[in-house]
Amino acid sequence: MEDENQMTDMQALLNEQYLKSLAGIEDGQIVTGTVVQLNNEYVFVDVGYKSEGKIPVDEFIELPNVGDKVNVAIINKEGKHGQIIVSKKKADAKERTEILKDAAENRTPILGKFAKVIKGGYEVDLGADYKGFCPLSKADVVRVENPESLIGKTDYFVIDKFHAGTKLKSVVSRREYLERIISENKKKFFDSVQIGDVVQGEVKSFTSFGAFIDLGGFDGLLHINDMSWGHVTRPKDFVKKGQVVQLRLINIDKENQKINLSLKHMQEDPWTNFETRFNVGDVVKAPVTKITSFGVFIEIEPGIEGLAHISELSWTKKITNPKDILNIGDVVEAKILGYDLDKKRVSLGLKQLTENPWDTIEERYQVGTVLKRKVVKITNSGAFVNLEDGIDGFLHIDDLSWTKKIKNMNQFCNEGDEIEVCVSSVQPENRRIRLSVKNLEGNPWQNFKKSHPKFSNVTGEISNVTDFGVFVKVDGGIEGLISKFNLVGPDEEFNDKILENYKVGDQITAMVVEINPSTQKLSLSVKEMIKKAQESEMAKYMAETKDDDDSFSLADMMKAKGEEL
Repeated sequence: MEDENQMTDMQALLNEQYLKSLAGIEDGQIVTGTVVQLNNEYVFVDVGYKSEGKIPVDEFIELPNVGDKVNVAIINKEGKHGQIIVSKKKADAKERTEILKDAAENRTPILGKFAKVIKGGYEVDLGADYKGFCPLSKADVVRVENPESLIGKTDYFVIDKFHAGTKLKSVVSRREYLERIISENKKKFFDSVQIGDVVQGEVKSFTSFGAFIDLGGFDGLLHINDMSWGHVTRPKDFVKKGQVVQLRLINIDKENQKINLSLKHMQEDPWTNFETRFNVGDVVKAPVTKITSFGVFIEIEPGIEGLAHISELSWTKKITNPKDILNIGDVVEAKILGYDLDKKRVSLGLKQLTENPWDTIEERYQVGTVLKRKVVKITNSGAFVNLEDGIDGFLHIDDLSWTKKIKNMNQFCNEGDEIEVCVSSVQPENRRIRLSVKNLEGNPWQNFKKSHPKFSNVTGEISNVTDFGVFVKVDGGIEGLISKFNLVGPDEEFNDKILENYKVGDQITAMVVEINPSTQKLSLSVKEMIKKAQESEMAKYMAETKDDDDSFSLADMMKAKGEEL
């Protein structure tokens, strides 16, 4: 009985001491405890004051170890069973509240996580059940194309407006934090680097003139001309989006905040020792890298490309598009025709590796050579006739006939027709060959001139009567003109009614007063013919009467002549 009384007194004393120990703490107070034990359901924490509290394990993101220090909030210092009731979650919330308040007042960046997409932006988890709203425009420094891409991302935010409740009334901005970091990075970059330094960046985007490189939230330009020492057509052939690259700083403009970077300057310029490896006349075997309307680019070696102009691709083929004979990637042989190191240009030729057929063209096509070849093209002024592969001769419309006036080449031939021609002219220096059909026969104008020299008479058929004279067709199909003033005799008076006496188809004789084969001009005259006849007759008469009377005068002759008439 005495022992029982002693035990009761001892328990009362302990209870009294326990209550006295709790007298110094208040409900809601944050205290630091030590983990003394843990199981699958609870973590037991010695908060001092001769008391332990137990905390459900789900209040911990990561379970502590025995001996770890933990901040907890006093929920009830006199629990149901006399034990103290504590909460880590409420301690965290209270601590987080103070942190968020201080961050909002000082605009100090605070850690948060994009939780989910909501109307107009995002719900952001700020910790300890605090939620913030981040407008879509403040989620990044660039336009967010795919809002879902940020979900789950943890980063720092600046609190624009703080609300201590659990409702979503706090407004945060990740953009402001990023802009601060970018500004700091940019300042540090401009203050620390100099031209020639090697910097690292990530390929951000492409343009037609190059690529933008992210150097830490701000961009540098990698121009297309600075990607390679050789010719660059597509920037994407040299760098890929998202690729981390090492580049050399070649220009920096602090005032305008512009940065120029170079990939090609990471290597030695191959043009510096070009002349030690190549000479004019060298033949190179290399791939075609680019085809344009004016020629093809050929990579002689990495960083050095030469241009084979369209005119240097073939001696004979009329190439209008190099793509018709070459493809990108084709390996070709070319001769170095020249180079300009200052402009970093090399001129190449493909045709120089084959014999120029124009060098011996005069041997194969001598003037006067008669050929039978196919018409390949008709033009307004004539026709092109294929003589051999890549070489055409031209048949002008004026070279079809000596006498006929052909106005349309299709009246004579069509494309695909095989015709007989004669080589009339060869000009290797101009790469021209003239052909003729009319030269296959003798020149009727030359023949006519031989048979009907000046002042001879010719008979022909009237082919046309005009108000200025009469056209007469004579031997060889040649037409001559008798002007209306030359239709009457020397003693007759002219009037326009004279023309009424002449009809198409009538025969007429006249004198040749001018014949010019080169200009194909024939002038005839009835007047001169009559005058010539009169002079001839008079001369004959004078010769017959001279022996009878040496004193016979011109007046006597005229008188005698009149008596005869």
